[in-house]
Amino acid sequence: VEATGGKIDINALPIGDKTLSAKEIVGNESQERMGMVLKQDDIEYVKRIADRERAPFYVVGETTGDDRFVFEQKDGVKPIDLAMADMFGNSPKTVMKDSTVTTTYKDVEYDAAHIEDYLRDVLSLEGVACKDWLTNKVDRSVTGKIARQQCQGEIQLPLSDCGVVSLDYQGKAGIATSIGHAPQVALVDAAKGSVVAVAEALTNIVMAPLSEGIKSLSLSANWMWPCKNPGEDAALYRAVEACSDFACALGVNIPTGKDSLSMTQKYGDDKVFAPGTVIISAAGEVSDVKKTVSPVLRNKKSTLYYIDFSSDSLKLGGSALAQSLNRLGSDAPTVTDAAQFVKTFNAVQSLVNDKAIMAAHDISAGGLVTTLLEMTFANVDGGIAMSTEGFASMGETDLVKILFAENPALVIQVADAKTAKVESILEKAGARFCAIGQPQSERTLVINHDGNEQMLFIDYLRDVWFRSSYLMDAVQSGEKCAAMRFENYKKQPIRYRLPKDYNGSLQSRGLSLRRNNKSGIRAAIIREKGVNGDREMAYSLYLAGFDVKDVHMTDLMSGRETLEDVNMIVFCGGFSNSDVLGSAKGWAGGFLWNEKAKAALDNFYKRDDTLSLGICNGCQLMIELNLINPEHSRKTVMEHNISHKFESQFLGVTIPQNNSVMFGSLSGSKLGIWVAHGEGRFNLPESLDKYNIVAKYNYSAYPGNPNGSRGAVAGIASADGRHLAMMPHLERAIFPWQCGFYPDSHRNDEVTPWIDAFVNARKWIEKRVK
Repeated sequence: VEATGGKIDINALPIGDKTLSAKEIVGNESQERMGMVLKQDDIEYVKRIADRERAPFYVVGETTGDDRFVFEQKDGVKPIDLAMADMFGNSPKTVMKDSTVTTTYKDVEYDAAHIEDYLRDVLSLEGVACKDWLTNKVDRSVTGKIARQQCQGEIQLPLSDCGVVSLDYQGKAGIATSIGHAPQVALVDAAKGSVVAVAEALTNIVMAPLSEGIKSLSLSANWMWPCKNPGEDAALYRAVEACSDFACALGVNIPTGKDSLSMTQKYGDDKVFAPGTVIISAAGEVSDVKKTVSPVLRNKKSTLYYIDFSSDSLKLGGSALAQSLNRLGSDAPTVTDAAQFVKTFNAVQSLVNDKAIMAAHDISAGGLVTTLLEMTFANVDGGIAMSTEGFASMGETDLVKILFAENPALVIQVADAKTAKVESILEKAGARFCAIGQPQSERTLVINHDGNEQMLFIDYLRDVWFRSSYLMDAVQSGEKCAAMRFENYKKQPIRYRLPKDYNGSLQSRGLSLRRNNKSGIRAAIIREKGVNGDREMAYSLYLAGFDVKDVHMTDLMSGRETLEDVNMIVFCGGFSNSDVLGSAKGWAGGFLWNEKAKAALDNFYKRDDTLSLGICNGCQLMIELNLINPEHSRKTVMEHNISHKFESQFLGVTIPQNNSVMFGSLSGSKLGIWVAHGEGRFNLPESLDKYNIVAKYNYSAYPGNPNGSRGAVAGIASADGRHLAMMPHLERAIFPWQCGFYPDSHRNDEVTPWIDAFVNARKWIEKRVK
């Protein structure tokens, strides 16, 4: 109400604790609430929507036009009564006074004879090591529009430089995001820390095809600084100034950000400062999400190139190597030529758009050697033969600096047939680059330096890199599951076996990403408050030829919907009622204890021309309602994952021989699919041969079997094959670009075999209703 003024009735606010004072009410930071200004005539309409969605809705005040902001109580007391100008127009200026404190640090001392020891220590640092313990416990597939998430390759390790989300299910335009920060560099030199943070965010995002190159980007700056300590305010000033100057030189704006300027903690008499740093978030529009380049090395004839973005000599100050040696160093790298940075960035962008790059990974924490190793970690075979000759031509012969310096840079993989074109474009842009190696069949990283070879064993070093994640995981998942994950992660690659003569085109199925006509074959998405998988499920049905309608539980409970006009219902995934009553038990109660909802469901299942599908939370609902095997004397139950935590993974499943309507044609296939659940373990009290099992995880052991189900069961169907309940999200993997991993030999597929499950359902219904 900044432009008008407004009055808030404190008594109209939903107050859970009647002892709260006016100050506590006004300053309350309760989350998941939204305020809106509406026209008077629209209130009833919005209230109807809120009621349908079970979203509490309160009219709490009005705009006034008097340029005052007022909170008023029932007794007439006004705890706040201010002119709008007092809040927005006359804010006090903050004045910070400080003196510069110059701190110097010892140089990094090293011996090239100990490179393997250094590498083990660097790979074990939390900032460099595997983040599997973190990424596998958050939903990385929700919405079905995720084109690039953290994990890559057939082993699905967290290696991504950036995240990419499609704007819709066309899989074309999208948004890319990335992060950059350099706290150790900032300790050496506050200004350089800002520049390197920006540079890292940009070298992370450069592998996404931005619509207008570097001009597409906007940045957000989150300043984390221990202010009000000697020299820190002055250091912050230098850091902000350098960040601003560098962004202006790049032609990239920073329209937003936040400050956390009290990063100091006391432990008794000890005072600990967090290292002053800026966390840079970059975001920009992507022209084609499918062109985003992966960091995973492809084992084909090709050449690896090092592309420098720093225009600076290699330096070890502020590096992970320095940290592992308990040093910071006297000098850290920076970007000395912003104009050249832009030229190099846009040259790489043109290569991305032309599909001239097979794989690429930025150089940051851990240096070049970590980058090369990470490019091989997500594979099960193959390695790299590297030579340092190109660095000698650039004036650097120190092997430790070559391997561990963290100057902003990029490694790209280029097919041999395209090397001349790539080199020409980079040369024209004035980029500093050199060829540094090629893939090899042996599972090693061989480093040839000045006529001497050093061999590093990739699988051993991958375990070193993963071990820190295992130690973190042991705290949250328990030692048993963490140890199983550490033991099995490299033994459970995703394997595909596509249906015989599989054709991944839309045209072969008579499908189109958009259609204007109705098919007359109707399906309904059944929603409850809190579910979040409805949009991607609706689109999967729509693409397969269904006319899809949205049905909320409140529609069924009120009698507005009866399901009489649909032949298929889908209970979608998510967290119904925030799962506060357990896996879909609250959702099930909505059917069991409401006469209208129960009658609609019972009548639907009595018909012989209907199909149903439950995914994730919807699977839990179908099991809770006993809709799959009502003939069994002992009821199936869904239980917590054996890790007792939420599991989000892209993994492999097998479709065994089965008689289900949806999956019958997929029998014998091995496919990749998303899981995202906390209670996915099937407790099947009967012998397994009593169940119509339609999907099994490819591996019986955790984490390939993410919930510990007996027989690695991922989904079951009714005896007649019409009703199916499964935990994995096939609706989030109907396009190759949605998949965490998809086989190279089928990169031209428009759709994955999962779409056939929905097409099979539509065809089955067509035969019965037309």
